[in-house]
Amino acid sequence: MLTAVRMRDLLVNSKTIMQLNNDIKKRYRSIGHNLKPIVTVAGKGLTENVLAELERALEDHELIKIKIVADDRDARRALIAEICQSTKATNVQEIGKIALLYRAAKKPNPKLSNLQKL
Repeated sequence: MLTAVRMRDLLVNSKTIMQLNNDIKKRYRSIGHNLKPIVTVAGKGLTENVLAELERALEDHELIKIKIVADDRDARRALIAEICQSTKATNVQEIGKIALLYRAAKKPNPKLSNLQKL
């Protein structure tokens, strides 16, 4: 089984966003189960401030939960796809209004990373 550090190296070294295999997704979902959403995207949608906060959170924590406050399922999925494209993150899981996103940090901080705290 790959360690979290080795998985991150594989993803950081790829030039495009690599699709996570099922084993890695399963592991990230189990880690994400205990996380609380750090960023909420509400009525104003995806603003510069929200994008800046998403960038900061992904760089610090690598694996984050976000909450999308929209009633329409298709609008939520489109917004999550736009967030993933803008931040170059991977959508690990999406349940209702909560999405779990992953992006490897360039210089991971073991004190902040949700993957290295284990």
